[in-house]
Amino acid sequence: MERSGVSALATLVILSCSMCGANANATASTHIWAPSTDVQAYNVWHITTDMYLAVENDAAGDRVPTITNVGLTVGVLPLKRINMEIGLDHKSGLGTLDGYPMYGNVKIGVPENALGNGSPAAAVGVFDVGTKRDMTDCNVIYGKIARTFSANGVSLGRFSVGYFTGNEKLLLDRNGDKDNSGLLAAWERTMTEISDKLWLCVEYMGTESVYGSLNIGASLKLANNVSMLGGYEIFNNDDLVDTVTLQVDIDM
Repeated sequence: MERSGVSALATLVILSCSMCGANANATASTHIWAPSTDVQAYNVWHITTDMYLAVENDAAGDRVPTITNVGLTVGVLPLKRINMEIGLDHKSGLGTLDGYPMYGNVKIGVPENALGNGSPAAAVGVFDVGTKRDMTDCNVIYGKIARTFSANGVSLGRFSVGYFTGNEKLLLDRNGDKDNSGLLAAWERTMTEISDKLWLCVEYMGTESVYGSLNIGASLKLANNVSMLGGYEIFNNDDLVDTVTLQVDIDM
């Protein structure tokens, strides 16, 4: 597939990851790009607005459209050791897919130490549940665990690892063959030496599909319930145009 064609496909699907970071718990709760083990707290409503900007033109010299997302997530379980969130996203800038703008997600998980001292956080879920068969129904199912480590009283950050799989008709490699399952991995840390409001993250999502990328980002809390995030996505498939992420998240 030519780069211009792949770039167009990426533009149509790229927003499906609905990113958010730094314990902001967006729709769905993610690090920068991929899902995290964080789950929205019970009866807390989370609004996210996201913008995705290509850093260069496609192979045909055309500007890749800016994609926007407005998402809403809420925690639905009034329990201490297990949480569950559900969410919806409205996405635009996806060309013909704008006719089917709604995407759903669900996640259930437990925080660190919930199952015993030293136990990891864990979550399973699905995101990008679209409404148009084999067009927007990426239906990415995943599982992930995470654990925070320290040495000599100094935090080394939280490390996460997991696995995902999605619709084999939509998650394709550069040759158009199915590439719908892969690794999830991330490192994240609140930079308390600088500010307890600053969070950094590096994460990876496998495959050459439009989800597969190495992502670097930072989040800054502006208030207890408001944060801003900036990220950069480097796709595993060199035919795809890298993307800058900008977003604002609000808890209510």
